[in-house]
Amino acid sequence: MSNIKNHPKHKSKIMKAVRGTLEHRATWLYLLLDEAEKRGIDTEEFAKAAIMRCGCFQGDQLVAEAGTRSLKGLKGRLFTLPARMVFEMKILASTDDRLDIDFYHCPLVAAWQSCGASDERIAELCDIAMQGDRGIAGSFGCELELGETIAKGYDKCEIRFKRLK
Repeated sequence: MSNIKNHPKHKSKIMKAVRGTLEHRATWLYLLLDEAEKRGIDTEEFAKAAIMRCGCFQGDQLVAEAGTRSLKGLKGRLFTLPARMVFEMKILASTDDRLDIDFYHCPLVAAWQSCGASDERIAELCDIAMQGDRGIAGSFGCELELGETIAKGYDKCEIRFKRLK
């Protein structure tokens, strides 16, 4: 039985539709890695590298759009009201050098659960997917600290962006 708690509070039609698009992409990741592993390919290294590249690409775009490497710029460009609603986020701190956010729902985890992934596999997939956020953090001259995660059975994901000294 799964120890993962990932039940959204907001369930409007539009929330379900937006979450569905994110879940579809998470399903792609799951199935791509599953097919590669069936063919004897070790997926962790290349998957993490690919998702990191994607995060760096997106991060560079976000920096350009924000016109700053301030984490306030990241909050304004990436963690918009719609994004906060979809992931049921709470912004705990937002300064130029620090951005602390808790997520209370993860559509990616929901997709992996729907695919029948084990809790252990979901935690691995989460770590791979978080490479994107680590890449974004790097573009802003920051590091990403990941505390508790929904994928590991906690009731939230603790996402912390911190300026590198």
